[in-house]
Amino acid sequence: MFKSKGHRTFGLIGYPLGHSFSQDFFNRKFESEKIDARYINFELPAIEMLTEVVAANPDLAGFNVTIPYKQQVIEYLDAIDPEAKAIGAVNVVKIFRQPDGSLSFKGYNSDSIGFADSIRPLLDPERHRRALILGSGGASKAVAHALRGLGVEPQVVSRTAREDVITYADLTPEVMASHTVIVNTTPLGMYPNVDTCPDIPYDLLTPDHICYDLLYNPGTTLFMRRAAAQGAVTKNGLEMLLLQAFVSWNIWNK
Repeated sequence: MFKSKGHRTFGLIGYPLGHSFSQDFFNRKFESEKIDARYINFELPAIEMLTEVVAANPDLAGFNVTIPYKQQVIEYLDAIDPEAKAIGAVNVVKIFRQPDGSLSFKGYNSDSIGFADSIRPLLDPERHRRALILGSGGASKAVAHALRGLGVEPQVVSRTAREDVITYADLTPEVMASHTVIVNTTPLGMYPNVDTCPDIPYDLLTPDHICYDLLYNPGTTLFMRRAAAQGAVTKNGLEMLLLQAFVSWNIWNK
């Protein structure tokens, strides 16, 4: 089912993958640069199917990881890059194949670099000191790590309160006014469910707010439209996707 052919194979694991542009991006890159490789979407309803993918593809050299497996994949790794370990999530895996046929897997995180490089030009150190991160999954962890590196203090927002995590009900006028960067890391609004968005008080947004959506399909999400209607600066995750893809490629080829 997941068997591939070619000199080197790369891919993406996650579920679902109908929204992803990674396959087209990498295959266009391979074709234009005459690289003997291919990139395949491995849509896995369960992370346990990863072993099946690896066994069926002896030319698999590495893969990206997306929702919902950025944390679950860690248990399959033999090593993890220090930054990915600090983040607690992995979205790039490099496969090392030894002459005796044995394999080892090392995990990295390119999301943090891609996000930081994408949002940096929008930030004003005087106005953007605190951020709300909507969602608490693997992408949320990478975003939090990146924001701290940029001098912005993150606050995670989720449906369930726990240590260091607030709920959507806690988004008071004071919280919204003091947190002028808002990043959606949830799948709400992702194609084909384009009529959904995170439940935040959009009427409290201002032109000082940056509302960044990690989603990129559709190009303008409902979250972005509602934020823009209040004058907020908006940006989708396409540039982040491209930037992290370049980092992924460098990891696989170093």
